[in-house]
Amino acid sequence: MTTNDFNMGMARRLDGGGAIACWDLPPHHLVTHGVVVGMTGSGKTGLITVTLEEALRAGVPCLVIDVKGDLPNLLLAPPLGDPGALAPWLPEKSDGDARSLDERAAAATDQRDHDLGAWHLTPADVARFRATTRVRVITPGSTAGEPLHVLSSLERRSPLWESDPESARAALSAAVSLVLRLLGRDPDPARSREHVLLAVLAERRLRAGQSADLASLLGDLEAPPIAEIGALTLEAFLPKKERRALSVALNTLLASPTFETWRQGTTLDVGAWLTPTDGRTPAVVVSVAHLDDDERALVLGVLLEETLAWVRSLPGTQRLRALVVFDEVYGFLPPHPANPPTKRPIIALMKQARAFGVGVVLATQNPMDLDYRSLGNAGVWCIGRLQTDADRARVIDGLTGGGGTDRAATRRLAETIGNLAPRWFVYRDAHVGNEPFLVQPRDAITLLRGPMARGELRAARGEAEVPREADSGVRERVA
Repeated sequence: MTTNDFNMGMARRLDGGGAIACWDLPPHHLVTHGVVVGMTGSGKTGLITVTLEEALRAGVPCLVIDVKGDLPNLLLAPPLGDPGALAPWLPEKSDGDARSLDERAAAATDQRDHDLGAWHLTPADVARFRATTRVRVITPGSTAGEPLHVLSSLERRSPLWESDPESARAALSAAVSLVLRLLGRDPDPARSREHVLLAVLAERRLRAGQSADLASLLGDLEAPPIAEIGALTLEAFLPKKERRALSVALNTLLASPTFETWRQGTTLDVGAWLTPTDGRTPAVVVSVAHLDDDERALVLGVLLEETLAWVRSLPGTQRLRALVVFDEVYGFLPPHPANPPTKRPIIALMKQARAFGVGVVLATQNPMDLDYRSLGNAGVWCIGRLQTDADRARVIDGLTGGGGTDRAATRRLAETIGNLAPRWFVYRDAHVGNEPFLVQPRDAITLLRGPMARGELRAARGEAEVPREADSGVRERVA
């Protein structure tokens, strides 16, 4: 992996004085994590995309959690100087534009070549990016991208049971919690007797090298292979009548055609996902834009627990080994007492991942409902325009850790954040003295088209022709 600084864009002093300079971000600065905040239209997604591109160009594998459907656009990095490659991905033709598709493609190609050239990115740079990166889009519960077996840690035995049983147990617990949430039952590992029983039955099978698929667990509920749980008999711990009700509910879930999609596809194995192959650096985009809020929380809770288990299995390092990016974390890291299944692993990653060389970047456009205490020690902050006083106060509190600061300086900072132009951010980096300054990210190599329709995603993955019906103005979300 190269140690070259990320070519992020340009910077200037917060007061506007001094010459505009290049904004280069040393990769190891992100080991202490980053936070990106900005309202709709501030350029936040562009900044996230550029960060991912630079990480990939530096050979840093990336795991990307996509809630809005924008980041599958990482698949789209057509060569410079090639109108034919760009034409299928042009935005819809605007009213009054009499140009043909070929004419629009030629003009868009010239503009893109010029914009990237202004940042010293050449056709060779883009060709190298295409040749040395591998972008995968995984869509749990859908076949638009790669489907995901969400219960992999339960139904597909992990090698972690030999090398790191504690991490394997944590991932198993998250999968059992997901099953119980789908059944409408208490998923808490510490309080739920049903969780304890299913986890004990599953771990017994997995430690013996057997399958712990749902059908096998259903059989174990009907004919228990154990007589005791802890210091109690099984009957005293969970009577037969309650075990029977649990097995009936589990069978109903197992028989559901809708649920079957969640048990197909690639295995949930973050370590394998982020392992470079054939000299290409992986970027794995897990897109949940097509799911409802409850489904997103459940799936991402399992994913983040698996990610945390992988991080803890790594040897320590101070260099940036991998980057985890969560775009639009609003609702998944709320303040106390809310506790969605995503909150615990996010907080644990923010506290522990740096020791293993894994950086975490969290982004949101809604700062009011975030647990900023868990973000206060993030080393890098990028703050785009925020419209309300409450949003600005919340962010500044997180930026300063809630400590006392110069009131005049705080007021000037709030005013600056409120008046930022699109694609400009207030940047603070604890590695260079904490003094904030203004930055503007460079243009992205990949195309920023907004959420991709199902057919477009399949085409970008090479499975279909690009659907031209998108020109009608009606576009589905990803998956």
